[in-house]
Formats: sequence, C-alpha cells, structure tokens
Amino acid sequence: MSYYDGYEYVTVAQNKAKAQKSLEKLRKKNPDIAPVIINGRNIAKTWWGKTWNDNLERYSDYSNRIGRGRSYVRNGAVLDLKITPGKIAALVQGSRAKPYQVDIAIEPLSKNTWDTIAKACEGKIDSLQELLEGKFPKALAELFTAQGKGLFPAPKEISFDCSCPDWATMCKHVAAVLYGVGARLDENPALFFVLRNVNIDELVSKAVAQKTETLLRKSGRKSGRVISDGDISAMFGIDMETESEKKSDKPAPKEEVIKKKASRRQKK
Repeated sequence: MSYYDGYEYVTVAQNKAKAQKSLEKLRKKNPDIAPVIINGRNIAKTWWGKTWNDNLERYSDYSNRIGRGRSYVRNGAVLDLKITPGKIAALVQGSRAKPYQVDIAIEPLSKNTWDTIAKACEGKIDSLQELLEGKFPKALAELFTAQGKGLFPAPKEISFDCSCPDWATMCKHVAAVLYGVGARLDENPALFFVLRNVNIDELVSKAVAQKTETLLRKSGRKSGRVISDGDISAMFGIDMETESEKKSDKPAPKEEVIKKKASRRQKK
C-alpha cells in the first residue's frame, strides 16, 4: 500500500480490478445490468456520442467539474447505465465497496423547439439510418447543437443526485455517468431521442415526406401514383392504345351490318 500527501494512492489497474469485481458480483443478481465499457482512448466516437460530451464541456457550469468523471468512466466504474424518457439511472463504483446510485433527470424538449427543428429538417434528411449516423447537412448540425435552442440539454435542464457523501455540485460519479451517456449513444443513438422524450419517427417521416413531395413537384407530377401511358409502355414493354384506336375497334352499328350482308347476297 502506498500513500501520497497522506492519501492512499490507488493505481489505474487497481481501480479497474475493483470495478470488474463489483460488476461480476452485480451480474449474479441482475443479468440485465448494462455497464459502460470504453475501448481505446476516446470515450465516444460517433457524432451523437461525441456531440453529447462536447455539449456538456462547453458550458461554464460544467467545464471545470465534468472532467472529474473521465478517469472513472474509462476505468469501468460505471457498472450500470439505463436511459428512459427524461431519466438516467446508473451505478458507479467509488472508493467504498458498495456502488453509488446516480439519478439524473433531463427536462423534456419544449414543443416550440421541437416544432422548429422538425420544420428545419423537412427535405433535408433522407432516412432514419442517415440521421442516426450523423449524416446530415452542416446547417442541421448547427441547429441541433445551438445552445439553449437545439436538441442537446443545457445545465439548467439537468438535475442530478448521487448517494455518495460528496457535497459538490457535481461529484465525479455524476460526471462519469454523463460521459457514460455519450458512450452509450455510440451503441444506440436512438436513445438520445428517448432521453429527450421526442418521437424520432415523426422527425424523419416529415423530413422524407417533404423531400418526396419536392421531387414530385420538380418532375411535374401531381402524385407519385400517377404514371403516364408512355411510362407504362416503357416500363413493361407493351403498346398502349390511344383513344382514337379504341374508338375504331368498336363494333359497327346494326344497320351497317345488315347492308353488308344484303350486298353479299346480291353478288351471289
């Protein structure tokens, strides 16, 4: 055992081993436990995960405190993290044997903000997959991340509680969980919309519908279901009769048929 300035010094390897031991113990009681596992140097790698963490770091309320959680989440201390509408529940391994309970609440996205964003997305998103992969125009990315007006929460919209004895405004366990959310979004970006309590399908369906309608207008068609005879001929390789051709194929009047028969009898 070693000490530094009167405090026991614990190595990274020791912290990881402690967290792993606690995780194995918890898994026996709860097989559905969902730990945050970081592979490599970066906590998050996808657009949604990185932007979540960047959003937290750019606020002065958090910039000097959230960094306390980086080493914790990297060392595997976030043993469980669940995301539900407007809530994050987690277990974090600290200095004590029993993990700490962390509860974070996120205010729902306001209807006005959601309506503004949904309107701006019209015609600019091709599919749900592209949205989740962060493949959209730069203008939308700027709108999504606008402070106080975008999709990502500001500190005033976030409240949290931890069972640890630290009375700091944001303890390292809460900070670790907030970073852990970014890592969890790497695995499932759709959880972001669950957390903000908004319907991702509504956003995508409106955007795609508007884009389809715009393409139809540009092509000069009133509806995607209306196909001209020429299009059908080219598509299926058949000849479509014109109106004049259809009229010429109609049966001759009865009087005309009688005259033709009488003429044939006279010739005989």
